[in-house]
Amino acid sequence: MEESGPNRLFRFGIYELESQTGELRKDGKNCPRLQGQPLQMLLMLLERPGELVTREDLRKRLWPADTFVDYDHSLNTAVSKLREVLNDTAANPRFIQTLPRRGYRFVAPVAVVTSPGLEATRSQDSVGAPLANPSDQRISMLSDPQELPPVPRATTKLLFSLVQVMYLGFYVAYLVDLRQTEALFGEVLADPTWAFVLLLLTAAAGIPVRLYLLSAALFSYGRLSDRFQKLFPAVFLMDILWALAPFLLVHWIGRGLALAATAALLFLPFSQRSLLLMGADRPVRD
Repeated sequence: MEESGPNRLFRFGIYELESQTGELRKDGKNCPRLQGQPLQMLLMLLERPGELVTREDLRKRLWPADTFVDYDHSLNTAVSKLREVLNDTAANPRFIQTLPRRGYRFVAPVAVVTSPGLEATRSQDSVGAPLANPSDQRISMLSDPQELPPVPRATTKLLFSLVQVMYLGFYVAYLVDLRQTEALFGEVLADPTWAFVLLLLTAAAGIPVRLYLLSAALFSYGRLSDRFQKLFPAVFLMDILWALAPFLLVHWIGRGLALAATAALLFLPFSQRSLLLMGADRPVRD
């Protein structure tokens, strides 16, 4: 049975689904048309992104009360078909997350367009927050979650934690001997006071931030990537400032190595964000 009412276009990742026709497109190219239970199941998940859709909710929508079928087997078959069509996996879900014995959750951002004219009427992510227009996402310089490869959570957690430890090392090293730090600034800048104070303040603020991010990664805080997105503007500015730290060691490492180290440090704010999106906070099967 196909969806009644106004035709809606669901956009998620590189896919589009029309509710009335069941036409599924990938990068604008037609995929096999979904019908029956897989279509109804996908529509129900797309209507409630980020929410738990229980197996009982699915049973009520997919089968009338007087229908006698093996619901569990039929549901498993329908979700397997959807994952096959969407090139998704249960181990590293990009779209459909399984909550054992409870139901399923659609974890990718979803944009909904409704006829006539298919004007954009609602855009919401997996936790119900506003999402930018899909065309804006494609031109964004920041990585989109669907563009990044899935990586085991243990790997991304380790790398993300090591980055936090490195920054903590920077802060502590420069705060241990403030007189020496001030002297180093004096060798590089004509008026080192403002830079010294700025370094002192950002190091003092950075220590609790890094300790929070480190503990969040090590203890697998829920929705860490969402929290990091909110912290990202402040972390970005702080990391850009501290990317210049190698130039304080220019007398020991030389200008070339200081420049190379600074270039690498400039990339770290973006790499931290990408690491979390690739797996550190990605839902996994329980």
